[in-house]
Amino acid sequence: MAADITDDFQKELVQLFVQEAQEWLENIHVALDELQQGPALERHTKLVQMISGGVTNLGGSAATINLQDVTQASFATLPFIEALQDPQKGCSAQNFLSLCKQLGQIQRALTNATGMSFDGSGSGAPEETVDVGLSPRKFLHALQALQEKQSSEGGSGFNVIRNLIEQTEGLVQAGVERVDATNVQGYLARVSEAEESFLRTIDEGLPEIIKKMSALTREGADASMRTLLLEASLQDVSRLWTEAQQVNAGSAVMFFTGLHSFLTVAAQRQVDLAASRVELVMARLRTMDGAIRLWVEQGRAQRAEINQALPTQGQGV
Repeated sequence: MAADITDDFQKELVQLFVQEAQEWLENIHVALDELQQGPALERHTKLVQMISGGVTNLGGSAATINLQDVTQASFATLPFIEALQDPQKGCSAQNFLSLCKQLGQIQRALTNATGMSFDGSGSGAPEETVDVGLSPRKFLHALQALQEKQSSEGGSGFNVIRNLIEQTEGLVQAGVERVDATNVQGYLARVSEAEESFLRTIDEGLPEIIKKMSALTREGADASMRTLLLEASLQDVSRLWTEAQQVNAGSAVMFFTGLHSFLTVAAQRQVDLAASRVELVMARLRTMDGAIRLWVEQGRAQRAEINQALPTQGQGV
């Protein structure tokens, strides 16, 4: 009788652990998804802490019920998380793939130890009854076909398709059996919101910079006024540069970096810019405005194509 009680108690502990582990894995995957999008520095740090805390909790909880393989796989993940800690370095594709692969080791260890399937989607189920849903391999092939099509048509610099390919490759390597279409759509929605917000910032910021640059050549503008105009323009450019970084708008980042350097030198040395030089800068600003609008349009088209590759509700792939 005592043995039966012990066995029943162990089963209850395992069931509780399974629920906790599934929740931790879900939180880890959500945080990792957001981390891939290049959040602000403070948010980056918090997301890495969330991932580290989830893995540590999972490993510690596994140790309390003597699931040694799960414990070892969990704590072996910490060095891969540490590689993402520096916000300045961002979340490289290689570091992301390495961490995904190690998370796959945790999931396999969990399945072997409990007989349950863990995919980070929020539902643990016996492995033989897993709903395949959106297959990562088939989704990857669909994305690669879209990328090939885009390459033949001449796509834009930042590529949300390429970004998703890298993430999906990580899921395939991690042994994840299903991609939640809702999560992909959520990611696309967040990218859309960020890009549209960037475009609104451009709509507000570029005319202000052009206005200030134009005032530099106005008759009667003394040295102190020119300095104030340059410093104000620097602040505007710095804000646009930061926004461009956050949405990975490569060409815009390069342009605003160069413009910031040019204005910084002019302000520090109190250079009296020639009207022709200022006109050239304003012409480049207008050209960049058009390039950014084209980049946003291409992003919209990419997201529409990706959404078409996703299964409709209730349809598996």
